[in-house]
Amino acid sequence: MAQKVIRIGTRDSELALWQAHTVEKKLNDLGYKTEIIAVKSQGDIILDKPLYELGITGIFTKTLDIAMINGQVDIAVHSMKDVPTALPVGIVQAAVLERANVLDILVHKGNLDFLSDIGTIATGSLRRQAQWLNKYPTHNVVDLRGNVNTRMQKLHDSDWNGAVFAVAGLERINLKPSDFIDLDWMIPAPAQGAMVIVAMANDNFTREAVSELNDIETEICTYIERQFLRTLEGGCTAPIGALATYSEKDDTITLKGVLLSIDGKDKIGIEKVVPIEEWKKLGFHMAQEILKNGGEELMRNIKQSLKK
Repeated sequence: MAQKVIRIGTRDSELALWQAHTVEKKLNDLGYKTEIIAVKSQGDIILDKPLYELGITGIFTKTLDIAMINGQVDIAVHSMKDVPTALPVGIVQAAVLERANVLDILVHKGNLDFLSDIGTIATGSLRRQAQWLNKYPTHNVVDLRGNVNTRMQKLHDSDWNGAVFAVAGLERINLKPSDFIDLDWMIPAPAQGAMVIVAMANDNFTREAVSELNDIETEICTYIERQFLRTLEGGCTAPIGALATYSEKDDTITLKGVLLSIDGKDKIGIEKVVPIEEWKKLGFHMAQEILKNGGEELMRNIKQSLKK
């Protein structure tokens, strides 16, 4: 079949490499030749500052964007929740793979008494921090950075009661421990659990090859969630959660969305079920409802807080 070698760009963490190898196998099974090229991103190198303090959306994707634009790689594989809603000029979404588990989980140390008392929880995510503090206002939340392996080790070495992780990442590299609880009350990050492949807009061969890996249901649901995020102007920093799910039984889409203050004290949530035909503007309309119901002021306060 194809003679061109599709060069797959990825970060060099264990999870990122797992994702790249997964895409590589799928492309190889279709008869395409591939090569994996791993690079370090700023988000992996600078571990002593919270992500929002670095002031960059797409901190995990920027290095690979540059590598693609410079012609060093043909595609990049990302955890979709890390990808900014606006892609760089010349780069397009080529495929979204079938979604894995969307939940966040709390990894703990075998004792959950702190849930009804005071405790310390670790996370590098403002969304998780805000939702945790909304539910457990007496708790302390500390910053936790690094790849999945590093964060798990930091939890093990610390006196924290637990840390919040996306279950999909832990399951993909067999790091999910026995001491955990599902946080089914926590609304995940837009596109959590999904992997996206981006390519150059003018590379027709590669785009056509990669399009064979696209899962249409995941593509639609993540589109709705990211539209919700983009309309709220969240970027990668504001505490915003969104989850769209499709019901085959009655051909509907349900979207749950939430915007919170950083300290978790203010929370504006929304949930709606619509016929599948209405999916294209669902994220936009629901974000607009949140903005009208106090969300505009809340977003202003969030942006001011992050500037300090």
